[in-house]
Amino acid sequence: MFAHMFVSLRAARLATFTYFTLNGLLLGAWIVHIPVIEHRAGISHASLGWLLLLLGAGAFAGMHVVGPLTDRFGARRVVPLSAALCSAALIPPAFAGNAGTLGLALLILGIGNGGLDVSMNTHAVQVEAGYKRPIMSAFHAMFSVGGVLAALVGARTLSWGWSPTTTLTMISLCALTATAVVAPALLSRPATASTSTATSAIRSRRARTPRRIWALAGLALILMLTEGVANDWSALALRDALDAPAATAALAYGAFASAMTIGRFLTDRVVARFGPVAIVRYGCALATLALTTIALAPSIPLALAGWTLLGVGLSGAVPQLFSAAGHTDPDAAGTNVSRVAGLGYLGMLSGPAIIGPLTQLVPLNYTFLLPAFFCLVAALTAHILHPRQKAPRLEVEVARPVTARSSAIGHGAEQNREAV
Repeated sequence: MFAHMFVSLRAARLATFTYFTLNGLLLGAWIVHIPVIEHRAGISHASLGWLLLLLGAGAFAGMHVVGPLTDRFGARRVVPLSAALCSAALIPPAFAGNAGTLGLALLILGIGNGGLDVSMNTHAVQVEAGYKRPIMSAFHAMFSVGGVLAALVGARTLSWGWSPTTTLTMISLCALTATAVVAPALLSRPATASTSTATSAIRSRRARTPRRIWALAGLALILMLTEGVANDWSALALRDALDAPAATAALAYGAFASAMTIGRFLTDRVVARFGPVAIVRYGCALATLALTTIALAPSIPLALAGWTLLGVGLSGAVPQLFSAAGHTDPDAAGTNVSRVAGLGYLGMLSGPAIIGPLTQLVPLNYTFLLPAFFCLVAALTAHILHPRQKAPRLEVEVARPVTARSSAIGHGAEQNREAV
């Protein structure tokens, strides 16, 4: 029986790896084809920027709808449905012929992406609980692998002259097939407590959860904001501040993304040894140092080193926030993860937008001192990740009458001995 349970847990882990990879692949496939789809729809860069807000709005809405649904029906049901929606939603943007149809297509794609993001992270928390050791960062690393795979496939098919319709349809069908194949390996919904004592404990935890969850969501906001800044401004900053050639400037994002992917594959072992608080505290401290170095770097090699260190520093932080949110209350894991992921996603979207106006006041490289300050705040508040679950306190409260009774019995025994 134990061997069967282990095999099922391992299969569930592989299935979760698959969904994270698919999410990265689907989102990356859209990103790779943005220039071609923009030209086909006949819209300007400015119009595209506004339409991308619909992608973000859809993702935010999808997260907040799917989170509670995952708690109610279980990740085993919701993850495949979300993955199927996200896979199918990849096709409409390729057929969009104007701004209106592209906007609607991006809204649907955003809803599918947000739903898959929350539901698969909730299932990842469930798998991690079964393993009883940190494995969350490796799942997020597979998302990055999916993005790299999308870039490779997109580059090859574009070089062959394939249209976005052909490529995105092919990727969508492959993703739908993979979704159906691995869905049976997902874990069933964990059993919930049935006694009145356990039920009251769950209600008590839910009543106390929001403050901690919103604190974790605040950290996700500022850290994913920093990640968004790196994604959108790293290459341009190297070119603008240090006059780097275009090919060299591209290495800035490459260094950041590669370091983040490798770091996430290695983070779980570090978390198991030192704990999530240390990962966030020292990782964000390193990110603060890296961004300060980038802002003040007098040479290209030093700036590239800064982007590499930033990837290392941020690599393990956000997965720990998702994990902490999911483990705070297993019965509300989907809802809690949706709050953290939703606010974090807003940060990723707003980060690049904040940097733009700041460049009118200071040079681009100096604007990175703002996310450096945010990372410093995250490092100083990393203690938020300390577990705060109600269950252990309930055990103490239940034990108190027994302890008091034992003390009374002991005291009575002493009085009897004195009387004798």
